[in-house]
Amino acid sequence: MPFPSTKPAFVTSTLITATHGFFGSEGGVSTGRFSSLNTGLQVNDDPQAVAQNRAIVAGAMDVAPEKFAILKQVHGPDCFTITNGQWPGAETQGDALVTDQPGVAIGVLSADCVPVLFEAEGVVGAAHAGWGGAVKGVLENTIAAMKKLGAQNIRAAVGPAIAHKSYEVSHGFEKPFVAEDESAVAFFTPAATQGKWLFDLPGYCAFRLKRAGIEAIDILDIDAYPENSGYFSHRRASLKGEPTPGRQVSAISLKRA
Repeated sequence: MPFPSTKPAFVTSTLITATHGFFGSEGGVSTGRFSSLNTGLQVNDDPQAVAQNRAIVAGAMDVAPEKFAILKQVHGPDCFTITNGQWPGAETQGDALVTDQPGVAIGVLSADCVPVLFEAEGVVGAAHAGWGGAVKGVLENTIAAMKKLGAQNIRAAVGPAIAHKSYEVSHGFEKPFVAEDESAVAFFTPAATQGKWLFDLPGYCAFRLKRAGIEAIDILDIDAYPENSGYFSHRRASLKGEPTPGRQVSAISLKRA
């Protein structure tokens, strides 16, 4: 498939030098609730439109569409490593990818959850950290997989996600986080609604990264929840009684020599 001429908008981190982008919901070919840069295959969008949207992103990343890898995400802790001759199949499940292969882009989907892009000399990573994956260790597993490829001095960028002020959860939701580490209670603050907390998922992910030894962390601090944010939001759609929306993608690739 040739590169489409569309050039979608994306934001980047000043901490990451590899080709990368946190893409939003605009600049694609999907229609309706998936308008327009939906890159998720599990939300009942037209598969051909999704393929075209992924090709648009691949073009922006300067890689061939067939060299753009996205897993079937399941809100778990598993990380897949792409090396020479090792490529995920269409049904490969996992929520993080790492690679040391130039000319390959790896991406993760989100629609409220936290996308995290990683970089070290000669190795890059991408992780989808929903609350379930984060508490199960998806970020730490990504770091470990990068280190197996020789990564040192890993840097991480925490991309657009539902912000602390927008993420209301019920009392009791905090239990698995606090059971894993008591200091996680700091990421839950009282909400205006009785019996509710506001949960800082991006902050919690940064906390897990720091605890894992990552010192260089960039939090973009972009809230994906508001109506005109330019991002898909599953929670925004759910609270409005609408079907699940599309998924944006965050991607990174090593530059060719």
